[in-house]
Order: sequence, then C-alpha cells, then structure tokens
Amino acid sequence: NLLYLTIYEVHIPLKICKFAFLRGDSMLDKLNIVKQRFDEVSDLIIQPDVIADQKRYIQLNKEYKDLRLLIEKRDYYIELTNNISEAEEIIADGSDLEMVEMAKMQLEEAKEALPDLEEEIKLLLIPKDPEDTKNVVMEIRAGTGGDEASIFAGDLYRMYSKYCESKGWKTNIIDLSEGTSGGYKEIQFEVTGEDVYGTLKFEAGVHRVQRVPQTETQGRVHTSAATVMVLPEAEDFDVHVDPKDVRIDYFCSSGPGGQSVNTTYSAVRLTHIPTGLVAQCQDEKSQHKNKDKAFKVLRSRLYDMELAKKQEEDAAKRNSQVSSGDRSAKIRTYNYPQGRVTDHRIGLTLYDLQNIINGDIQKIIDELMLVENTEKLKEASEIF
Repeated sequence: NLLYLTIYEVHIPLKICKFAFLRGDSMLDKLNIVKQRFDEVSDLIIQPDVIADQKRYIQLNKEYKDLRLLIEKRDYYIELTNNISEAEEIIADGSDLEMVEMAKMQLEEAKEALPDLEEEIKLLLIPKDPEDTKNVVMEIRAGTGGDEASIFAGDLYRMYSKYCESKGWKTNIIDLSEGTSGGYKEIQFEVTGEDVYGTLKFEAGVHRVQRVPQTETQGRVHTSAATVMVLPEAEDFDVHVDPKDVRIDYFCSSGPGGQSVNTTYSAVRLTHIPTGLVAQCQDEKSQHKNKDKAFKVLRSRLYDMELAKKQEEDAAKRNSQVSSGDRSAKIRTYNYPQGRVTDHRIGLTLYDLQNIINGDIQKIIDELMLVENTEKLKEASEIF
C-alpha cells in the first residue's frame, strides 16, 4: 500500500536513534548516539539539494527540532554527572571543611535531580508518530438524540474552540449544517498550530451527554450523543489524489453568508470514486478557495483511513483503548445532573463539568497522554 508506506517512512533514523537509548549502554553513550545524529541532521538541513526537496526538508526540520530538545537534556545530564563527580572528589579530599559542606549540598541536589531527568529522557525517547506534529481537520456530527444531539454538537464545538484559543491555535470553519433548534447537525473545522494532532487525537470517538434537554418540558434526563473525528491534515506529498478519480460538483451555498448565498455556484463537493469518500466546502465566497479546502479535507480523509488501520493494529498489540482506530467507541460522558465528566478509556472521573465544557480539557488530555506514553515505554522496554 503506497499510502501506508508514505506515512510511516518518516523519521526512521530518529526512531533507530531513540530505540538505541533503551539498550544496556551507559546513559551518556546513548546520549552521544543522539548527538551524532543531531550533528548529521544539522549538516543536512543546510545542503542545497535537501532544501530543494520540500518533503525531505520538512521531515529533517521536524527531526532537528525533536533532537534539539534531547541535546538540551544531554547537556543538563552531563552537567549533573560532572557536579556529582566533582562533589565526591572534594568530599573524599576533605581538606577544606567549607568546600566539603558546599560539595555535600551540590551532591544532594544533583542526585535528587538525576532520576527525574533520566525518566524525562526515557519518555522523550519514545518514538514520536510523525503525524503528531500535523494540523488537523475536526468533524463533529450530531448522533442519537435529535435536536438535543445537535445542541450538544454545538457545545462540543464551543469547548474545542475555547481550548484551541487557550493553546494559541487557530481555528477555521470549513463546512457546517445548523440544527433546527440550535447547534450543528455537522460541523467541520481546521485547527493549525504546534503538535495539534498529537494532542487532539485523543478526542476522536463518541461523546455522550446526560441532561435535561432545552426542548424537554417534563424535566426528564435524556442521553444524547455526538461523534468527533480528528483527521491529521495531509499535505500533497503525503497523499496523492489523481484528479481523474475525483468527481467535482458545484452548487449554491446555503445558510449565512451574504449576497453570494443561493446566487452563485461557489460551494464545492468532491467525491473520491475509488473509496466513495466525500468532502465539501461552502464556507468561502470563492469557488477556488472552497475547492482547495475540500481537497484538503479529502486528502485528510484518505490519510486518516490508512492511519486508522495502523492504529487498530498498534492498539491490538498493546491492548490499548487510549489511541485506537475504533471511531465508534464511546469515549466520554458529560453528566450534567451530577456535574461530572467520565473518560471511559482510563476510568477517569472529574467533578468539574462546567470548566471542562468551557474548554478546560487539558487535565483529561494529560492523563490520556500519560497512559499512552507508559504503554509505549513498556512496549519499547520489552522489545529491547
């Protein structure tokens, strides 16, 4: 599968470099392997032939950024180990009592900091999925629950918008279909920033809400649902879409948008004939801009389709529920009467619903990341 190979050929040298860290050499020997690769990458990214190859240049720049963080930790590790050696020499000499006391303090501080640093380095050495640095296309669809499901989809969009704003990420609506009583039957939007997919990928799945609907007169608690999809944004060189395989339909935009609505054929719908995947955009007044956005969504859908297969395989190996390709799995419940949010994958329950629904989801994402990193670290340790 050419698409699969395109996705996972990225960062192979870095992965080799990182896995070397988990072998039985001394920590400094392992760090020196990383330093060697860092020097190689530093030299490569200034070569004219590499700069001319956009795909390779972007990959190497991402690897350089990852390695640079490890080099900073290497420098700190060397500083701590040197401080320990120096302090132990002064204490062993014992001729200057004042220097001995200072050395004891230095030794204690260094030995206290070293274990945490080593754990931090091990976590940094967990091979990073190349798609984690990508921007995303998010899609929220109302599920079971009628009008209340659409209102809930609107609540989720607001939650993610506020979260993205707090991270300094930009959001841009691609397409939407409004609900009859508010919210959205469906909304697609792109998120651009740093390490967006690596953070938001945990949000993919079915979200469930339990509350008294605005449309309910009897005061009974109903359960509604919405599905969230998080697609890593694919570049042209990630996924090649043959124009001959795509049917393009133009139609009039609907909904808010001024004079161009229902008067010009600016909205675009793409159908990928081999897979049946559909992408459309009507957010822009320009037909050309809508077409570009729709192709971006289509490439992301194709990329995500292959990525889901890979995630299912990885999750099966690790028996993981945190990052799997099962997009139909119920991942989280928002219970309004009790003011709680429960993430079913890791059994996390927080009684902080109002803050969470207002965008404060970092604490949940942090817990999910911790579980995934622990699983990956355990897997890597078993291999080596």
